[in-house]
Amino acid sequence: MSEDFIEQLRGYVADNGLKSSRQREIIAEVFFGCEEHVAIDQLLSKAREKDTKISQATVYRTMKLLSECGLAKMRHFQSGQTLYEVSDGQKGHHDHLICLGCGKIIEFVNAKIEQLQHDIAEQHGFELADHRMELYGYCDAAKCAEKKRA
Repeated sequence: MSEDFIEQLRGYVADNGLKSSRQREIIAEVFFGCEEHVAIDQLLSKAREKDTKISQATVYRTMKLLSECGLAKMRHFQSGQTLYEVSDGQKGHHDHLICLGCGKIIEFVNAKIEQLQHDIAEQHGFELADHRMELYGYCDAAKCAEKKRA
């Protein structure tokens, strides 16, 4: 599946008259191989395992490009850190549970919630273009339960 994303990126680069780059493709491959939300510094570290000359600026530019072409989505959770995930268009729409103790992020899909959001928008004469739902709390890990009680 990662190869499909790389092909989409190559098509976008060609269609927009941009220069192709092996470093950009390495960063994209690393990103599409991540199963969780990922920060720039994590991407940089993993990409440098494949090419030590990749710079932080190249990672930022690549993630901006992936966002522009609809392959990546930038997320700003309560922690303040910017994280990236494969876009909803690729994974299907989902929402998030975020642990305030350890930062764990769980993605979930619930058809009833999705329908309710659309029904509410319709009741108010509102046409949804996009939405997101983030629920904050504590996971069931022992250390997080301790933080919750503190």
